[in-house]
Amino acid sequence: MKLESNDLSLLFSNTQLPDIFFSEYLSEASGDFIKVYLYIVFLSKYNKDIKINDLSKKLVLPVKIIQDAIKYWEDKSLITKKNTGYVVNSIQEIELYKLYKPKTALSAEQLQKTAENQKKAKAIDFINNKYFSGLMPTTWYPEIELWFKKYSFDEEVMIALFGYCFDKSALHKNYVQTVAEAWNKNNIKTFNDLDLYYEKQEKINIIAKTIAKKLGINRNLTQYEYGYIEKWIIDYGFGMDIIEIALKRTTSKVNPTFDYLDKLLTDWHDRGFKTSSDVQEFLSEMKEKNKNIKKLEKQSTYDKYDQRSYSNLDNLYANLKNN
Repeated sequence: MKLESNDLSLLFSNTQLPDIFFSEYLSEASGDFIKVYLYIVFLSKYNKDIKINDLSKKLVLPVKIIQDAIKYWEDKSLITKKNTGYVVNSIQEIELYKLYKPKTALSAEQLQKTAENQKKAKAIDFINNKYFSGLMPTTWYPEIELWFKKYSFDEEVMIALFGYCFDKSALHKNYVQTVAEAWNKNNIKTFNDLDLYYEKQEKINIIAKTIAKKLGINRNLTQYEYGYIEKWIIDYGFGMDIIEIALKRTTSKVNPTFDYLDKLLTDWHDRGFKTSSDVQEFLSEMKEKNKNIKKLEKQSTYDKYDQRSYSNLDNLYANLKNN
């Protein structure tokens, strides 16, 4: 016997989602993945079979997108694959478990630091009111507590972290975690550390804009180009005065590259140069050396090609002219 549902049942029925889906999952998933999940939730009410090809046709999405979406929601534990199909899991139970588990992992030593915990509690309360209008999902609380422990941020840095992500319109856990990791790698623990970091970044940004302008680059620098500049400034300790000398060496190049600049600046760093005077003195010596080599070549009766023993590095200084 085959049972058929009344068409009016679809008209008057509802498919409900808990609010936690909108606060915790919506912003991180792609539109297509959300589309697939919503339809799976809808089908689960009627115990319908989930067939990849049927979903692809019904949702007008490629099979690959359907497969990727199902894998995504499996990884998030919102659905579970069984031998007979898939089970749609309770989001509330998932989040309740996540909320409970980190709290039980807190050490007795942490709990004893009453004064410190009160400071952190005030910081979290400020974040809730300032950036979530007092409606911060409960799952954020243990995450923030764990970030305090993992990164050793002080309260002002944690507040600044949320302020930064809020200003970027990216107040979701993955982005906050990424920024926190970046700050941690730069040894940011206190608000003073953060101030110094911002000063350093501002210096890098100013020099980056100057370099781009002098090279005639009218686009945003790539991540790798920006990485070169960070190395020259942070690792080598060079200022714009030394970088300016390297930039002048590009005037004879048709398409000067950051790789060419990096070879020059790395060589100067390896030679232990600290000031622009050190570099200028070295270049003057190299210029004189090239003049002497050319002079000897003209006077020599040997094949001039046998007289040359330039290395790849020497070629950097082979045409110093008046630079």
